[in-house]
Amino acid sequence: MSDFVAPTTSPVPVARTRTRQLTATLRTYFLLTKPRVIELLLVTTLPAMILAEDGIPSLGLIAAVLFGGALAAGGANTINCWIERDSDHIMKRTRHRPLPAGDVEPTAALVFGLVLEVVAFGFLWATANLLAAALAVSAMLFYVFVYTIWLKPRSPQNIVIGGAAGAVPALVGWAAVTGSVAAPAWVLFAIVFCWTPPHFWALALKYRDDYAAAGIPMLPVVKGPAVAARQILVYSVLVLVVSLTLPLVTPMTPLYSIVAAVLGVLFVMTAERLRRDPSPERAIRLFTFSNTYLALLFAAVAVDTLLRAS
Repeated sequence: MSDFVAPTTSPVPVARTRTRQLTATLRTYFLLTKPRVIELLLVTTLPAMILAEDGIPSLGLIAAVLFGGALAAGGANTINCWIERDSDHIMKRTRHRPLPAGDVEPTAALVFGLVLEVVAFGFLWATANLLAAALAVSAMLFYVFVYTIWLKPRSPQNIVIGGAAGAVPALVGWAAVTGSVAAPAWVLFAIVFCWTPPHFWALALKYRDDYAAAGIPMLPVVKGPAVAARQILVYSVLVLVVSLTLPLVTPMTPLYSIVAAVLGVLFVMTAERLRRDPSPERAIRLFTFSNTYLALLFAAVAVDTLLRAS
């Protein structure tokens, strides 16, 4: 009678399982960084670099600043997710995020966010300069401590002040090229700073019930949709005005002014429609358009600069 040989587990399915697990883990940590938010931040960095260089900077510097900026923003967003994991669990819009969904341990998420910040600072210092690195990390500190911990749970004006953190990448881009921060960089900063309240309040209008359930005093929750819509219109007009000041501090061709004026008027018109009908449907339309507005406006900065320099 022959000896019985027990079947062995094939290494192929085991390897595939481990690969799938690794892929899922990497995806979880990637989602912690809020990649869609990072995209918006990087949209403002590259045009600032082109304007500062008055042309195209070295591709190595561009790649380094965008990568370092993504690390810094991802770290800040991860720490934000760690702080807000309980409120994210309450809100329908955010309960699927990795922390409230239980896909990652809170301590691991916090360590990941902190490591990203340390790496971002060292990387930007080594590849760009100390000012760019310090500005990137200062945005994280402002976003975490001033906006997330202090203002967001306490004031309906939280995003007005806290929005400064999202405007810093324009300064980082300029500083990486020049080693300083000049007036044009501050105008780009001001554009994003003024753009943030109508952008975020539109989202808060859409998900007003979510914020109310989580006890977060966003303007539409505290003051109501009508007041929020009026404030959105005011800030939309301010965005238009500020965007038209860029040619006053740096040479620009008429192309930029025309694009800024057309986009700004469309922004104001969209905000006025929301003021007349402050519904969630109108709000999400403005939110979507605000993303397009920012991308096209900063693209106009880059294109105008390259045309003028050619």
